[in-house]
Amino acid sequence: MEINNIGNNAGLVWNALNANGRMTETKLKKETGLASADFFAALGWLAREGKVNVEVEVKGAKSCEYYTLNA
Repeated sequence: MEINNIGNNAGLVWNALNANGRMTETKLKKETGLASADFFAALGWLAREGKVNVEVEVKGAKSCEYYTLNA
């Protein structure tokens, strides 16, 4: 995986979150068309830059992660 591709994919994730607000992993992958490895590399890029936030919501025995942009 080339670093330029990771940066471009990070842009896709950032744009999707900017346009749609809080999203789950499944919705983000669908919106961006990224495979898991590409998605998580892009997410890591954004996390390293402090641009993304992960919120875990627990309902009973299930938990769900939501991604948002940092203000």
